[in-house]
Amino acid sequence: MPRERILITVKTYPTLSRTYGETVCTAGVREDGSWIRLYPVPFRRLEEKEQYRKYDWIECDVVRSTKDPRPETFHPVDPRQMLPVDHIGTEEKWRERRRLLLERDQVHTRLETIIAAAKANQMSLTVFKPAKIIGFNWEAQEREWDPAKLAEMRNKTLQGELFDEDAWRQTFKVIPKLPYSFSYRFEDDAGKRSEMQVLDWEAGGLFWNCFRKSGSEEEALVKVKERYFEEFLERDTHFFLGTTQQFHFVGTNPWVIVGVYYPPVDPQMELF
Repeated sequence: MPRERILITVKTYPTLSRTYGETVCTAGVREDGSWIRLYPVPFRRLEEKEQYRKYDWIECDVVRSTKDPRPETFHPVDPRQMLPVDHIGTEEKWRERRRLLLERDQVHTRLETIIAAAKANQMSLTVFKPAKIIGFNWEAQEREWDPAKLAEMRNKTLQGELFDEDAWRQTFKVIPKLPYSFSYRFEDDAGKRSEMQVLDWEAGGLFWNCFRKSGSEEEALVKVKERYFEEFLERDTHFFLGTTQQFHFVGTNPWVIVGVYYPPVDPQMELF
């Protein structure tokens, strides 16, 4: 089993799994710029004080997934290894982050290229630069988790199947379901338009933080749009894209936005 050094760039909003309980899709890049997905990562592990943040380097043993055919998917052998060993900050207009994320691997600009690559099982994670961001939308979703999934999770928790530590079982509490889905509408450099769902944990976290402060869902939604649309349009915004396992081979467009990369505009880069 190889030990990997990974720069964490993606943490999606937690979902419920009958098999794994509360899970987060976590992904990042190795030092050579290649992508790796870590799944499943138990959400409760991410609640601890020593949890890793985006742009933390972690080191952990991984094994290739036998249930997920996507080429970048691995299982962390022990999520308790997933502790930060270093961090890349935003110094010099995100210079080190740019070097790893935009210079060491290809940044894609055409949807047809990455859709074909997914169907050929050549990639399921990538950086994408939209030619134009047209809009940012939200849509109301079911407000409660699937009762069958929730009941199965609670049963497994009581039987000790999900959490080894007794303290976790005793403090088990499901994260609130996000009552809205968010999506970007954008255009690629060939003029092809698309709308993709945004699964970034930061969007969900921003919604809940704003809702707790204002008590208004409408105000919280406006704040999310202000950040993801108005503020990010002033920056050098890229998308971290990932495919969903369900639609990886068969979807008309299997890609979703699993993270947003938004460094400040660098005038020197614009010269090129």
